[in-house]
Amino acid sequence: MNQKKTKQFNQLYKRSGLYVLCVLILFVSIGIMTSLAPAYRFSSHVIAEWTSEIDSTLFLHLLGMENRAFQQAYPEDKKLPKLSTTLFHMATSIKPNDPRSLLGNELPGFSTFDTKIIVAGEGTDYTTLPIESSPPLEEILKDREAVLDEPEESDDAAEKDKKDKPTTGDREVVFLYNTHNRESFLPHLPGVTDGNLAQHDTVNITKVSYRLAKTLKANGIGTSVDHTDIMTILNEKGWEYPKSYDASRGVVKEAFQNNKDIKYAFDIHRDSLSGDKTTAEIDGKKYAKIMIVIGNDNSDKQTNLALATELHKRLEKKYPGLSRGVIKRGGAGANGVYNQDLMENALLFEFGGVDNTFEELYRSADAMAEIFSDFYWDAEKVNAESKEE
Repeated sequence: MNQKKTKQFNQLYKRSGLYVLCVLILFVSIGIMTSLAPAYRFSSHVIAEWTSEIDSTLFLHLLGMENRAFQQAYPEDKKLPKLSTTLFHMATSIKPNDPRSLLGNELPGFSTFDTKIIVAGEGTDYTTLPIESSPPLEEILKDREAVLDEPEESDDAAEKDKKDKPTTGDREVVFLYNTHNRESFLPHLPGVTDGNLAQHDTVNITKVSYRLAKTLKANGIGTSVDHTDIMTILNEKGWEYPKSYDASRGVVKEAFQNNKDIKYAFDIHRDSLSGDKTTAEIDGKKYAKIMIVIGNDNSDKQTNLALATELHKRLEKKYPGLSRGVIKRGGAGANGVYNQDLMENALLFEFGGVDNTFEELYRSADAMAEIFSDFYWDAEKVNAESKEE
């Protein structure tokens, strides 16, 4: 009898001790987490990113344990993920059933397939994602012959239209720049057939930025274009091509410091894909397709993502097939931020590819300027009405 009571007492003692230990661990953990500097605390965003890759059926099963109604939604042929597999994935970011999660961190270029397609445009899938070439800096800086016959344009029509349009006045609210400013196009480089060598000091993607700015100004939106040769900065600092975004970061910061009116910042690039994947035909005319890229490693990317999605929808409505969609890129082998952490409403645009012509690119720049202008003035109207209320 005494042995039985002693055994029961020992069990009670062990359980009580375990409960007390758990409570102590809980209080110590809470104390540590609340006393940490804000930069090191867990935020809802961190937790969301941490759990985003976990099999969603696990959460459904957990909800079903509390409310049986959720169990009705659990697929009959779907097995509950193993706890060991889930914990291993959370601890290492490696999915045991998906070798890409390991190989993507080890094989150069393999991580491209970890890019997330948020909105897929026409012809966009994981085989047609943007390719960022990385030629040696000495090849980029080489002198090359270029041919560009730009048609003379009259500004009379644009000036006439501006009379009845709203305007930002002297405020330059849009800032355009080119991190890979020497990206050029094969049709304008005689004798160059290798897309990785499609580089030129003047006949390059910056012309698309100037065209975009010109059309935005014609629609009343003050726009500035940075003309810094980022490749020269790389050369002066002894940096390689992958550090281009580090070089352009200072340029963007300086622009924001000198102009507090900037509300939107767009980094204009061109893709390295071939023309069959970067060209659209709309109403019998060829356009250079546009891809919008969001830095997935930017912790405050939701505003940028909302802007990108809205512009894609508007492009699809008025110029179906022009937008290649919206993607998030980050992780190993990618910059993942693209200076988009410096302000809200910052995007990276891929205009066309190595095989597109400036005629096609300018059409796309005009189309984007038109779409963005409509968006901008709609947003300004809403802001004005909200202030009146």
